[in-house]
Amino acid sequence: MALPSSGQITLNQVNVELGLSGTAQIGMNDSAVRGLFEVASGEIEMSDGYGKANFSPVVATGGTITTSGDYKYHKFTSSGTFQVTDAGAGGSIDYVIVAGGGAGGGGFNGNGCGGGGAGGMKELTNSSVSTGSFSVVIGAGGAGAKDDSNAGNNGSQSSVFGNASTGGGGGGVRNGAGANGNSGGSGGGGHSFGQGSGGSGASGQGNAGGSGSNGGNRGAGGGGGKSNTGANGNTSAGGNGGNGKSWYGFGTYAGGGGGGCSFSTGGSGGSGGGGQGGINTDGGGYGWSDGSGNTGGGGGGSGGAFGASGGSGIVVLRYKYQ
Repeated sequence: MALPSSGQITLNQVNVELGLSGTAQIGMNDSAVRGLFEVASGEIEMSDGYGKANFSPVVATGGTITTSGDYKYHKFTSSGTFQVTDAGAGGSIDYVIVAGGGAGGGGFNGNGCGGGGAGGMKELTNSSVSTGSFSVVIGAGGAGAKDDSNAGNNGSQSSVFGNASTGGGGGGVRNGAGANGNSGGSGGGGHSFGQGSGGSGASGQGNAGGSGSNGGNRGAGGGGGKSNTGANGNTSAGGNGGNGKSWYGFGTYAGGGGGGCSFSTGGSGGSGGGGQGGINTDGGGYGWSDGSGNTGGGGGGSGGAFGASGGSGIVVLRYKYQ
């Protein structure tokens, strides 16, 4: 906030700007008022307060630092330390924590394997900050693997300030309980042959994966994303991955991986780094892709080979610096 830049300034507004009750008793000669109005001595006019704000910025180091408008951004693409040397006055911090995405399902028994769920995306705003050193952990994406019995590997969590987001769920494969996508930040998609269901997403961090279809060309479910669920597979195509979400226009994160399919069309990865779903060709396969690094995107489900890996996570912090 700041005092009006023109017109009348009231003592109520001055109190609020100083962090006091609007009806508190103050005098124009008080040191806090003189500091706000930037008049060290002599007579103070109310107009001296035009546009003045009781604000000093946070001062910090760590990550890759950029500025946009009145804000400074610290982007961590690998684990490190956020060092606050001055907590400022009247300032606060916003940050986003994106975990590693889940791997797409794999396996040489073919058909469509489920897309990996996006890493959980946790957004925090107007958080207080204190001086000190704070560890930032960036979660790895789930490693792609060939395994016909177990769903793809989940991603790993990312964290800062004691808050953590949950790794994305791996996509479903052909056999047994592995046909269902794993639960995670966002859930992995279900396998086609087993008509597996999508895994669930963590509340506030992501969404469920889609289910697989055993009819026709056997499309697997897409992995869930931050903004919506993964699409169900159908008789002609794998389900698309759920879309991610933009964070203050600084980047789009946490898209789900597309589901694989037999002899037809793999699902598209969701916006925010989701990988493309693949196609099976009599025990082989092609066309699937990993989730994008430092987005938390889920890996695409294979059409009959090794599953695609999930993308690594990211942490971004921002605060007003002017």
